[in-house]
Amino acid sequence: MALALDHLAIALAELGNISERRTYLLVSGQRGLPPYLVVKPGLNSGLMIPQYTAASIVSQNKQLCTPASVDSIVSSNGQEDHVSMGANAATKLYQVVENVERILSIELMNAAQAMTFRKGASSDFIETLLDTYRQDVTFINKDRLLHNDMHDSLQFLINIEIDPDLLF
Repeated sequence: MALALDHLAIALAELGNISERRTYLLVSGQRGLPPYLVVKPGLNSGLMIPQYTAASIVSQNKQLCTPASVDSIVSSNGQEDHVSMGANAATKLYQVVENVERILSIELMNAAQAMTFRKGASSDFIETLLDTYRQDVTFINKDRLLHNDMHDSLQFLINIEIDPDLLF
């Protein structure tokens, strides 16, 4: 069990890493988007700090992904000469899952902000999703404390219910 849990944590950590890299590209001022995804960069740091947050969480996930399954210690006065460390793998995996949720919610916040700068509309599904998202997390015109926005984005991601018929 520990091996499977360790490998799942590694795979999820990679998903979080990819998500953070997409977030970085969104705030980097490429592809016609303003730096930090804010109207007046320089005066405002926009979404720079949430990207830093995502990057630090990615680093924590890398630390959490040292496999628990490689560690074993004799216990019970030698009666248990090999312990799988499955419980440790599970608790580390749980933290990685929570971290990836946070990373993805930061990417969602950045992607929604970037879409506002795009003139063309997206699919009906994406537009509906963004309209619903904007009820919880508003456009960032200028610097403000973003903790609440990150929290609200996370709650949106955790609680969203998507009609499968809208996906196809």
